[in-house]
Amino acid sequence: MNGPIVRVFGVVLVLFSLLVVFTTRWTVLERDELQDNPQNKRALIAQQKIDRGAISAADGTTLARSVRRSDGTYTRRYPQQGLFAHAVGYSYLNPGTAGLERFYNGPLTGRGEGLRQTLRRLQGERPQGDDLRTALDPAAQQVALDGLAGRTGAVAALDPRTGRIKVMASVPGYDPNVLRSASATARLNTAPGSPLFNRTTQAGYPPGSTFKVVTAIAAIDSGTFEPGSTVDGSNGAEISGVPLNNVGNVDYGPVDLTFALTKSVNTAWARVGEEVGAPTMQRYMDRLGFNRPVQVDLPESERRPSGSFCKGRFVRATNPCVDVGRMAIGQDKLQVTPLQMAMVASAVANRGRLMRPYLATRAIDPDGRVTVDNQPSEFSEVMSASSARKVTEMMTRVVGEGTGTAAALQGIEVAGKSGTAERDVQANITQPWFIAFAPASSPRVAVAVTIERTVGGFGGTDAAPIAAAVMESLLR
Repeated sequence: MNGPIVRVFGVVLVLFSLLVVFTTRWTVLERDELQDNPQNKRALIAQQKIDRGAISAADGTTLARSVRRSDGTYTRRYPQQGLFAHAVGYSYLNPGTAGLERFYNGPLTGRGEGLRQTLRRLQGERPQGDDLRTALDPAAQQVALDGLAGRTGAVAALDPRTGRIKVMASVPGYDPNVLRSASATARLNTAPGSPLFNRTTQAGYPPGSTFKVVTAIAAIDSGTFEPGSTVDGSNGAEISGVPLNNVGNVDYGPVDLTFALTKSVNTAWARVGEEVGAPTMQRYMDRLGFNRPVQVDLPESERRPSGSFCKGRFVRATNPCVDVGRMAIGQDKLQVTPLQMAMVASAVANRGRLMRPYLATRAIDPDGRVTVDNQPSEFSEVMSASSARKVTEMMTRVVGEGTGTAAALQGIEVAGKSGTAERDVQANITQPWFIAFAPASSPRVAVAVTIERTVGGFGGTDAAPIAAAVMESLLR
């Protein structure tokens, strides 16, 4: 065999190998990803002929169902309209899919191996999708939306023992029933407030003083401080060479760590952050899920990381651009999602163990078989049970006699932390926050609330009552 023939044979062999690789990739390895891609109209058209599975809330309320048209195709209906729009999402031919509809598109369209599905394919019948059950609570969701009262913001609530998400509220919202064309989606995309934007998992907000809970976790669990340790709360402290003031320029002087959290003393916690140090702060932030897309069963495009955002990217606390003292009090370059802050409260509530948050509990095929079974799983052990108990006691003081008294519930001890991020100092525009859990001794709910913009509002007066109402609803 001469040289030219060998070279031609080699080229043909390489091309054939590439063909095998890419064919395997698209038909086997990444088949589901290709089928679920909103840009793949062929797959979406095929799905219009499938009786897509229903989606329901924890109490059985139907959140999404399919209705057959006269031409034999199916369209989607959302009986609760915009109640759970951001969590459930939508599924239509032109806009494509979003939310749970997209994440669980496989089970919902019957891409399973149940007996009935196999028989349907053998007999040439149309597949039937699996029904999806969620942990969502309609009553508490309505309480959250009523509390926000049309103000731009978000509420996330979950069971700290399991990670099951009960509330995922984002305002402005939308009615997924109207998204039946690309033009309708385009109008909502450009509407004031970006209604399609899920603020619980996509928005990056400054957390204000709620982040002091993260600093308290790092300070106490690392052994650097105790709740009774004395810290300097003097006003005008130099942090990274720049003076830092307390709210109202109050000069507290020497205070213990519990008092510093109860009264949210900025200078004390900035000094704690500096003494704990950036590497230790980052270690606990990693355990809490910072610096990675928030872990929940939603499409990747609908989740973003929480952390310090510097020069167009998320950086670790050890990066030179981070002022660890100001980061420790929720200022500097921090951007967080409300779900991430609910996870912070959840970790303390669950004796230091952070459970992975999730929306859907299971999928059931037409045969009654469970095809998806999401069981509680531990994301990380953030701190010891002893440290969690100490932070809990500090947070109960915040609600009992500090900045979070508006979150108190009759007969139920609440642990919480307020926060008020400055959005525009000159115009007095603030972003109120509140994170909490209850009952403090045996928590069943953890919550984070934020209102994006208020004129002179505070976390303890504006966000705390919403958190209290949501917790009360879920504890009934």
